[in-house]
Amino acid sequence: MEENEKKESKFKKIPITNETLYNRNSKNKSGFGKSILLPFVSGVVGCSVVIGTCFGVPSIKSKLIGNTTSSISSTNNNSTNSDGYVEQISLEHYSDTAVYAANKILPSIVGIKIEYSVNTQSFFGMGGGTSTATASGSGIIISEDGYILTNNHVVSSSSESNSYYQISEATKVSVTLFGDETEYEAKIIGQDEQTDLAVIKIEKTGLTKAEFADSDDVKVGEFAMAVGNPVNMASTVTTGIVSAVNRKITDSDGKTYTCIQTDAAINSGNSGGALVNSEGNVIGINTLKLSGTGIEGIGFAIPINATTDITSQLIQYSKVKRPYMGITGKDLDETTAKRYNLVVGVYVYSIEDFSAAEKAGLKIGDVIIEADGKSITTMDELNDIKNSHNIGDEIKLKINRDGDEREVTITLGEQP
Repeated sequence: MEENEKKESKFKKIPITNETLYNRNSKNKSGFGKSILLPFVSGVVGCSVVIGTCFGVPSIKSKLIGNTTSSISSTNNNSTNSDGYVEQISLEHYSDTAVYAANKILPSIVGIKIEYSVNTQSFFGMGGGTSTATASGSGIIISEDGYILTNNHVVSSSSESNSYYQISEATKVSVTLFGDETEYEAKIIGQDEQTDLAVIKIEKTGLTKAEFADSDDVKVGEFAMAVGNPVNMASTVTTGIVSAVNRKITDSDGKTYTCIQTDAAINSGNSGGALVNSEGNVIGINTLKLSGTGIEGIGFAIPINATTDITSQLIQYSKVKRPYMGITGKDLDETTAKRYNLVVGVYVYSIEDFSAAEKAGLKIGDVIIEADGKSITTMDELNDIKNSHNIGDEIKLKINRDGDEREVTITLGEQP
């Protein structure tokens, strides 16, 4: 019995449990991994490293599969999918594009410095006084003999005065050319407050005239570069894209502009400078930007096509000759019209003495509902139709007077 007991103790039984099975399986897997799986995985990893290295080296990659990367070209031959998106684009030449555009436009951009006289008012027996203030902006050379296009607000002080101080018109305007620290005194040739454009001139020849693009062809998403003198940092360029076209923007003075929107950085001093395309040709005049908490990268430029007629008139007449009716109107929407028992249109609020409107028999209280056969509901619509005519043209209006409709023909005069 003793011998049998010893044998039993030598071969002690171990209960079979789930844990026991797991440990056994683990041991078997471990043995398989060491003998077969590990060498196989190592081989795959090794091959991947070699192939990845080859494809990472351009010269080896090109020998293996050739060069298949599409690139941006002037003919726009990029492959596109059914959704119209470009499938492969190379940006290797982006820097070259920016360098080319900058070199092309910079000799045509000037810095502008303006000096004003500031007259402060006296308060509580304390005397006022006169001091000199300066401001800066940018401009675009538009002729080899010294004509420069800029914004009117760069050279005008009309919106800066208030009850505490009075700023004079610019007492001195000076211009600095690209690569030339000499200050050239400039003369204001003409200003137009309505379009915020102005032309100045320096007595110098042989200047580099900027080339203009067709701003009607500008596309959303295309390259855009803003060039100017922000915060007195001469010849600064910033890049971005065209964010939108035909954007309606109303400034703090209530003037509405149709602009090109861009995310190229525009800062104080950029006004009057150029927004150019990838060829360095001007597509717009940098004029406005939105600023405030949560706003970034929203700037606006006046399309260059909208400036050409204005510019020529400023050079020829020192002002812009516009057709003129001589009325002040208020918009009547459905709610307002119903409240006052009127019709939708433009309510004639006032009429200038001896104006075209007065001569045609228009009266205060008339509601203009059509112009040239087109229905109108706002003064902006009426002005757009009026501005499509020349001085001396006739424009036919349909009006509602005391509930009766009638036609009035106005011979447009010249805006004083």
